[in-house]
Amino acid sequence: MVDTNENLKPASMKSRPLPVLIVSILFIFAGLIGFSYHITDFFDPGEKLYVTLTVELLRILAFVCGILLLRANNTGRWLSIAWILLHVLISAFNSTSEMISHFVLLIVVSILLFLPVSSTYFRNKKHIV
Repeated sequence: MVDTNENLKPASMKSRPLPVLIVSILFIFAGLIGFSYHITDFFDPGEKLYVTLTVELLRILAFVCGILLLRANNTGRWLSIAWILLHVLISAFNSTSEMISHFVLLIVVSILLFLPVSSTYFRNKKHIV
């Protein structure tokens, strides 16, 4: 049986927009890979526990941001921007090149998440399963 509601949706909203999909996958991978990489810090006697916990919580937050973006949650969009902005601020204490690279990433992700097709996707979230 054909779903008649599917035919009423705009053609661009039958699936997730490519910019949102790219950013979502980026955040999910950043969260999973970063979490896996930093898990060994718990066993390093030179690492402070609160630092390791903070890093791991930020990696979990990246994963959650990716999932929220896939579910067309507008909070996920703003949380993703805040997550990268935090990295810009943290990298300002490291090197200039690291800060610039995070800043460029912030701009690119912001543009992708606020393109008209992305904004429509977050506005019309009834089509997400």
